[in-house]
Amino acid sequence: MSRARSTTLAILAGLGLLSVLAGTAAASVPEETPRDGVASRAAAYATIEGKGSTWSKLIVDKWIGDVDSKGMKVVYSGVGSSAGRKAFADGTVDYAISEIPYQGVDEKSGQADKSDRDYAYLPIVAGGTSFTYQLKIGTQQVRNLRLSGETVAKIFTNQITSWDDAQITRDNNGRKFPKIPITPVVRSDGSGTTAQFTRWMDAEYPSIWRPYFGKSGLTSYFPKKGRQIAQAGSDQVMNTIKGFAGNGTIGYVEYAYPKNAGYPVVKVSNKAGYYVEPTTFNVAVALTRAKIDPATLTQVLDAVYRNPDPRAYPLSSYSYMIIPTSADDPRMTTAKRQTLADFLYHSLCAGQGDAGDYGYSPLTLNLVSAGFTQVKKLKAADPAVVLTNRDVKSCNNPTFDGKNLNHNVLADKAPQPAACDKDGQGPCTTGTGTGAPSTDEPGAGGTGGTGGTGGAGGSGDAPASGDAPPVVDPETGEVVAAGSTGGSTAGGEVYANPLLVSDRPADSRTFGWLAVIELISLVVLPGLFVSVLRRRRAAGAGR
Repeated sequence: MSRARSTTLAILAGLGLLSVLAGTAAASVPEETPRDGVASRAAAYATIEGKGSTWSKLIVDKWIGDVDSKGMKVVYSGVGSSAGRKAFADGTVDYAISEIPYQGVDEKSGQADKSDRDYAYLPIVAGGTSFTYQLKIGTQQVRNLRLSGETVAKIFTNQITSWDDAQITRDNNGRKFPKIPITPVVRSDGSGTTAQFTRWMDAEYPSIWRPYFGKSGLTSYFPKKGRQIAQAGSDQVMNTIKGFAGNGTIGYVEYAYPKNAGYPVVKVSNKAGYYVEPTTFNVAVALTRAKIDPATLTQVLDAVYRNPDPRAYPLSSYSYMIIPTSADDPRMTTAKRQTLADFLYHSLCAGQGDAGDYGYSPLTLNLVSAGFTQVKKLKAADPAVVLTNRDVKSCNNPTFDGKNLNHNVLADKAPQPAACDKDGQGPCTTGTGTGAPSTDEPGAGGTGGTGGTGGAGGSGDAPASGDAPPVVDPETGEVVAAGSTGGSTAGGEVYANPLLVSDRPADSRTFGWLAVIELISLVVLPGLFVSVLRRRRAAGAGR
């Protein structure tokens, strides 16, 4: 046998060995090697698709990005809660997300709002329905607006129509705003955000809401009247308000939208007489009074609206995923159920650590435990689904106290409101929409300090130290001689993110072998081929 031929055979043998090594590495994945509750790759994944809420879309998109590197392909379209519930009922998606359960009948179309497909509700994230706005004094955006719940209800039922209304001035301790028409921006589509907002108005201000709506109860379709503007989706509501022609507008969206857009939100009065914004802490405090319907795991929020804690944000709630539970669901396979189960494990545990940064609030222990109960229905439908070690003990959730799971860590450490947030005091100069708490220090945080001395009866915004206050027309609230801008943007969110769910060890071992194989193929094989070529050339030259 020639030397060249023997070298060629050695190379081929080497390639065969590499193939065997690769096969051995892949075959070494055990059928079940759980770590942090994540199933092994023995349970294959398949793409899952969902539709629904825009209220929770921003955090859901974040979780989808997190799990993509784990091999999970999750697709989600924010089309509104009503459309999401319908898509699930029609069997065109694998899951849906909504802020409210099926209502029986869709009030707009008259069609059934229910599902014959077996399902379960599963809480996924908490948050606050906020009121973001564009209101300028001269060229300066107001960032510390305060409104009572009654004022909010009157604005969205067209009883208060101008920003210089006496009730708004009273809410802001005498600070008067310009005589600008108020333009409420509402949702045009069937919306869980609308349902959350109107449920609150119906419960707390029925004498204001019900004559406007024409009946009692919540609605997913806001009854647009007068100069109100209707937009589809939370992102379009936000874009309208922050747009070039948005001065005078106010709309309702989940706090994540203004927070991520760098836009202010209204501080809403609570039962303790403080004006608060829906930070992750204030929502966590409010939801300590949430009750759960044991039959459906849906939320009962009356006690949340009336929580007497000075830190509580009244319009706090949470969102649900709707998951399929039937063993013979035509859309579901073992791979799809496994993807859904692993995605939910990340969402309920490590994914909750991102909630605060994105303008939401993490779920509490009882809701996460309820979520795990619902996830188990995926395995009940298909025993091949792997759910090893899924419980609160393995869950990296920032509300949990490892020593006492009955404590809500966020609620325990939530800061008390500043004295300037109390009714009859302030208003605080701290700008809103950053997630940071208010402060009593003049000019600290936000971009407050731009409102001037206001009308009679209060000092309005205090300017930042060293800044000259603007001169304001006492009748219109317009700036006639501007001083320098007060305050500076507050520091980062007071919130730490736990690490993402750990990689599966089987994945690490597999890719470790593949890295060795790749190194061999890149370093050793080229040298062997070069050696063969040289020998062939030498042999040819010697003939």
